[in-house]
Amino acid sequence: MPSMLTISPKSVTKDLLSGLPERSRKVLTDRFGLSPKGEMRTLDAIGKEYSITRERIRQIESHGLNAVRESEAYGAHSGAWEDLKRVIHELGGVVPEESILRELSKNETERNHILFLLTVGHHFGDRRENVHFKTRWHADESLAESVERALSHLHEAVDVEFLTPEEEFLGLFAKFLKQEGVKNRSREVLMRWLLISKRVGRNPLGEWGRVESPHVRIKNTRDFAYLTLKRHGSPMHFIEVAKNVEKLFERKAHPATTHNELIKDNRFVLVGRGLYALKEWGYEPGVVRDVIRSILEREEALSRDEIIERVKRERYVKDATIAVNLQNGMFIRLPDGKYTLVK
Repeated sequence: MPSMLTISPKSVTKDLLSGLPERSRKVLTDRFGLSPKGEMRTLDAIGKEYSITRERIRQIESHGLNAVRESEAYGAHSGAWEDLKRVIHELGGVVPEESILRELSKNETERNHILFLLTVGHHFGDRRENVHFKTRWHADESLAESVERALSHLHEAVDVEFLTPEEEFLGLFAKFLKQEGVKNRSREVLMRWLLISKRVGRNPLGEWGRVESPHVRIKNTRDFAYLTLKRHGSPMHFIEVAKNVEKLFERKAHPATTHNELIKDNRFVLVGRGLYALKEWGYEPGVVRDVIRSILEREEALSRDEIIERVKRERYVKDATIAVNLQNGMFIRLPDGKYTLVK
């Protein structure tokens, strides 16, 4: 954990703004939420107040920031910039904006002051949010680029259908960082860097993958049911699935609703009375006769006992149920006693 700031962000910003003309000071205060209420205002809202365009407000904001950087107060607070730079280095050198603010203060208004100091300080670079990355701050441009390239390689290496345990995922990330010349960072720093990416994420069970995967971006009961079954590792009755969803995720799951959701989703296969398995485990969808047909399509001809043995690998049903299904018109018994598909 990084040590806390030794400065008072509010005191520093107050001093930095004190030398500005009133309108410039007011625009920066409103834009960054530096008033006691902590309310950030848009360019449009401020423009309407002054009856000028949003572009003119943007110009006043930009001019105000430059005026602060060139002021005597800015130079007098060299200790503040060093303090912030120290914290960023302790957090990893390149840090998601949300992480910096969360780590340094629990007070929303004070966070606005910290963000203002990062913005006005020439020591810090910000890389704005885009389709691949969240807004992040750094004190080392080269490191920021290396981390982003490693995150891109990590995303490309992960299959959308698979989940990776956290420690394995961190190891893979560390490998790509090493290829970029970034070595030996703590687990906390690696986790913080992963938060920069908008393309990889972690599900409630601590498994990582691409965010577009339904196994990572959990939206509904069937997604929670999938994770529940995957963790269990073998077929479960829908009532047990519902109970375990509540236990694992503290999410209300009614058995009947869970049953209906499992029926609708082709990730699940009904393998017995109320029993569900995951299709990815090798279970084939369909009723017993469909399973028999699929088996005989692969094997051509099998004895009754062989068919029963193979069906019971995929369905929790009685031998008699399988035997009854063999009387279906799509199967025929050969002279040697084996069964095959009707041509």
